[in-house]
Amino acid sequence: MAEHEDKDKLITIVVDGTPHEVPKKEEITYVEVVTLADPTYPQHPETTYSVTYTRGHGNKPEGILAPGGSVKVKDGMSFVVDRTGQS
Repeated sequence: MAEHEDKDKLITIVVDGTPHEVPKKEEITYVEVVTLADPTYPQHPETTYSVTYTRGHGNKPEGILAPGGSVKVKDGMSFVVDRTGQS
């Protein structure tokens, strides 16, 4: 019973308490996570955010996702995005 096993693989991550289905891949970027929290972010890249995560992979299950960075993503991972201001 492995009908759609290889295509359309989605995982669920939680951003600010809201579940989001994203394509299964190795990593998710700072921009992708912030855009899930604030869909207007691509039009306002001067706004800065602090992004923390929990329920991540292996020996680094929690941490900070910095601007320009990315983190290995897994199903059930949780992100908190806080607006910190404008630069």
